[in-house]
Amino acid sequence: MAHVSVTINGRQYRMACEDGQENHLIWLSGDLDRRIGQLRTQFGEIGDMRLTMMAALTVADELVEAGKRLRRLEEELAGLQDARVVTTERAQATQAAIAAALNSAAERIERVVKGLNRGLGENVAIG
Repeated sequence: MAHVSVTINGRQYRMACEDGQENHLIWLSGDLDRRIGQLRTQFGEIGDMRLTMMAALTVADELVEAGKRLRRLEEELAGLQDARVVTTERAQATQAAIAAALNSAAERIERVVKGLNRGLGENVAIG
């Protein structure tokens, strides 16, 4: 377990985190400190606790909105995946229909050529 000292709203805190997460924790605390500073600029000195709570609520709101957006994107992705499956099935059916039509046309052409060859005699071959 690693330990990091961070400064938030002018106060230092010693925090524990998992090994390798030190830079992430420092970044998170810096982000929270910047948010508190921005709120202090907007609203003035309204009390450390209120500024901290406002910053926490702002982060919570962003988290909720990100979760909603993630759910919408997941739904959109599921819809696109369903559409891809339907499109793939249609493409396969179309390819099968084209192959069947080409085979049928080839068989008809072969019958016509055989009929013409029989009609013209053995001496002249067509195809």
